[in-house]
Amino acid sequence: MITKIRKRDGREIYFAPEKITRAIFLAASKVAEDEGQVADYATAEQLTDQVVNYLNRHYQDEIPNVEEIQDAVVKILIECGHAKTSEAYILYRAERTRIRNMKSRLMQSIKEITFSDSKDADVKRENANIDGNTAMGTMLQYGSAVSREFCKANLMTPKFAKLHDDGDIHIHDMDFMNMGTLTCCQIPLDKLLKGGFSTGHGHLREPQSITSYAALAAIAIQSNQNDQHGGQSIPAFDYYLAEGVAKTFRRSYIDNVNKALEVLVSLDTDVKEKIEAIEQETGARPSLHMDEKFVQKLNAMLKEEYGLDDGQVQLVDAFAYKEASKETEKLTYQAMEGFVHNLNTMHSRAGAQVPFSSINFGTDTSPEGRMVSEKLMLAQEAGLGNGETPIFPILIFKVKEGINYNPGDPNYDLFKLACRVSAKRLFPNFEFLDAPFNLQYYEEGKPETEVATMGCRTRVMGNVNGPEIATGRGNNSFTSINLVRIGIKHGQVMLGEPDIDGFYAELDEKIDIVIEQLLERLAIQAKKKVKNFPFLMGQGVWLGSEELEWEDTLEEVVKQGTLTMGFIGLAECLKALIGEHHGESEYAQKMGLEIVGHMRQRMDEATEKYHLNFSLIATPAEGLSGRFTRIDKKIFGELEGITDREYYTNSFHIPVYYHIRAFDKIRLEGPYHALTNGGHISYVEVDGDPSNNLEAFEAIVRCMKENNIGYGSINHPVDRDPCCGYSGVIEGHICPKCGRDDSKSEYKFEKIRRITGYLVGTVDRFNNAKKAEESDRVKHA
Repeated sequence: MITKIRKRDGREIYFAPEKITRAIFLAASKVAEDEGQVADYATAEQLTDQVVNYLNRHYQDEIPNVEEIQDAVVKILIECGHAKTSEAYILYRAERTRIRNMKSRLMQSIKEITFSDSKDADVKRENANIDGNTAMGTMLQYGSAVSREFCKANLMTPKFAKLHDDGDIHIHDMDFMNMGTLTCCQIPLDKLLKGGFSTGHGHLREPQSITSYAALAAIAIQSNQNDQHGGQSIPAFDYYLAEGVAKTFRRSYIDNVNKALEVLVSLDTDVKEKIEAIEQETGARPSLHMDEKFVQKLNAMLKEEYGLDDGQVQLVDAFAYKEASKETEKLTYQAMEGFVHNLNTMHSRAGAQVPFSSINFGTDTSPEGRMVSEKLMLAQEAGLGNGETPIFPILIFKVKEGINYNPGDPNYDLFKLACRVSAKRLFPNFEFLDAPFNLQYYEEGKPETEVATMGCRTRVMGNVNGPEIATGRGNNSFTSINLVRIGIKHGQVMLGEPDIDGFYAELDEKIDIVIEQLLERLAIQAKKKVKNFPFLMGQGVWLGSEELEWEDTLEEVVKQGTLTMGFIGLAECLKALIGEHHGESEYAQKMGLEIVGHMRQRMDEATEKYHLNFSLIATPAEGLSGRFTRIDKKIFGELEGITDREYYTNSFHIPVYYHIRAFDKIRLEGPYHALTNGGHISYVEVDGDPSNNLEAFEAIVRCMKENNIGYGSINHPVDRDPCCGYSGVIEGHICPKCGRDDSKSEYKFEKIRRITGYLVGTVDRFNNAKKAEESDRVKHA
């Protein structure tokens, strides 16, 4: 007689046949329910007796394990004519296994988060913007680990969870799925600032100075971050804050007219009401570009009311304008400095990280807008309090012919400044509005039609459900395909000859699954209510949400966002499929464009079929590149040029380790930007300090523009000695400013590097895959 069984962990416990009876009865009940009948517990007991007899016959001298007992149950059920109950039992058994594995994974994750230092645990360095060693960082990681497992077990279709776990696809930000959050948003800051807004803890009045405008801009980004799992962007920062500069100048101008009058006529007076009357009459106000009618009326008033002669009037005009300009310029710089400092210090998401923030600017040609752009870049150039390079916001300079690209353009000086600041501080990045796929939306004088992007490359413009604008819209969610695995399975690396038809057949199968999964996630998001996102929806940030009430669901407004499929490792995919990547031959480049073009076509077809904004994104690699590689290496082994590194190459990029001229890299990657309408970036890696050769730096930016790059940046080392404050390139271990050897000190040099468009901080905060990718980068000539 069997008296004991062996558990999966090796423990031996007493054999309890009633547990078998209960499992059989539950399976039979499921079958009976489907057929409109009632299960019989006595039958379950009889079947249990037969299972026990079978076990006693076959395990007389040994102790059976759990799996062997379950196999015996299946055998007896089938032999006794209970095939449907057997199927239900197998499904029950699989579900129990899934839940058990989930608990095991969760406990392992929590154990690693709890007891490991971030320098030793990749899981604590998945997001370089989170310090995994802090209490709040740890708490956020606990929540993410629990939420991911809950979503896989209770929210998503099991096949999606399995494909994610197996590494066929990657469902980004899965830990936020149950909350129904959207990924990111281009914040219409002008809409928020007009009349003020509420953060949920009180209403903020409409700002009246550039200082307040900048402060509220930072607060808006922080508040919106708490309602979303991705980044926040302001699409036309210079246009939005120009009004703050104008208000500051006006107030200062009036104050300085009063000061001049006090000196000239010894009269303590206030001309504000008189100037307001002139404003109402002329429809103009004091500004950096003074209106001639306003000046004439003001001068006439000064003569009539205060008896000033022509010389005194000119003196008042010149003094007030000069002093107001000087004060406005000073306050605008301080406001931009405060804005940059705020976004590097203010916390979001329960204090675990600073907001992921991006700022698009550079096309407002008004004096006020130009001042915003200039002072923002100068604040970036100056750095933080100790000269550190700011990690946020991501500055994105919008390049446009006729506005800032050529000598003679009104903002050409700002383009030159953008190159200078980027050469020192890695930002701004550059968005090229003349690329055909960007230019098609552009309408002169309408900043909402200018393509704006996120630091992580998210691009939102096309819209089948509303206006084709950037403002008030963002990406709902995105899921990436492991292109490399499909290439390996159908490529010459495994078959000797590539099976192109088989490759596309499986790619289409995975695309179908991603579309289905994105729709499933959208259904969760659509059922959420305005009250679930009190700032994003409650303050009317998201397009169309201002029409909704607190208890309304979001079915209609979420259609303004994008449903996005991503991909990673095109280079390794091609290497596996045909033996070379797109940097090595024209044939590989042609094949690469066909593959990415096919994925884009499928997204366009889904847009038409479902009347939703499906798009294709060149996935930001982050930790995903290492995750896919680890899984594939276990399955296929180490394949040269494919799985022999710790990462897959970012999206459609030429591999970072491949030696190629910068201009050639740009030329080859340019055509992929037109295909990836959900977002993209190209960057080149240069050696040394590009501040010493700004002509070469600008030549690279111009090469990007001429090759229809949509969004680009130039990477270069930014090192800092925390002791003396030197910022630049530090070769080896010796500081060029103070001569300190950091190898002999606990205070190490800070090595600031960029990954995927975001500058995510010092190298020691990167996970292993990102560290490996960064160290493999060759410098492009």
